[in-house]
Amino acid sequence: MAGRGRWNGTAIGMLALGVMTMSGCESLGIHDTNSLLFPGLLKSEIWGFIAGLGTTLAGLPDLISMLKRRSTAGMNPRMAGILAVFQVLWIYYGLLIVSRPVIAWNIIAVVINSLTVGAYTYFSRREKALSV
Repeated sequence: MAGRGRWNGTAIGMLALGVMTMSGCESLGIHDTNSLLFPGLLKSEIWGFIAGLGTTLAGLPDLISMLKRRSTAGMNPRMAGILAVFQVLWIYYGLLIVSRPVIAWNIIAVVINSLTVGAYTYFSRREKALSV
């Protein structure tokens, strides 16, 4: 029992120390000053471009594998179609808030998802024609 009380006191002490330390870190926050690497971009835009890379290119493996197989086996175009529609809304939102990363990545994502739906349509028609 004595060990548990000491652990709780240690944990509370560490938490208090952490809170005190973090309360003095206001200057470490991200401020939208010009970037040192690209003077025309804000730091938040650079992070936006980096963050958008993964989510935008997430649909690319499905498209590539479908093109390599030349088949729709295991593919469902609904997700790509739904994403493409809502990414058009993200583009509009990016225009409203004037965010270059939101606009750029979602344009690329619309193209990738539209190509996926188009490839699925092409290969499914071809598969139906061959099976008749």
